[in-house]
Amino acid sequence: MARLDNLRPLILLASGLMGVSGVALAAAASHSGDTHLLGSASTMCLAHAPVLLALYLGNTRFRTATLAALILGLGTIVFAGDLVSRHFLGDRLFPFAAPFGGSMMMLGWLAVATGAFLPMRKA
Repeated sequence: MARLDNLRPLILLASGLMGVSGVALAAAASHSGDTHLLGSASTMCLAHAPVLLALYLGNTRFRTATLAALILGLGTIVFAGDLVSRHFLGDRLFPFAAPFGGSMMMLGWLAVATGAFLPMRKA
């Protein structure tokens, strides 16, 4: 688990980039009228950005925080990226990208829940 802790700065970076992307995608959705694809991508980014921040901040004692954040972050990037790709490029990132990203997000949330059954790290 110590090797995963070396990736913690990526969680904070992803949180900030997801937040700014979520706001930008919301603006693009409202100006382009595509509230389906861009609005959904914005919602996923804005929903998961604060979660990543909380997992980053809670990492010191919460055993599965780093792993959960990495899985949630990657899942959100793939899911939202596929929706954005469909809007701007007219094609998917790769076949089944959105379901794969969505499944990763669900797995990430299960990693959060798993933390309830593991002992807290000592301070």
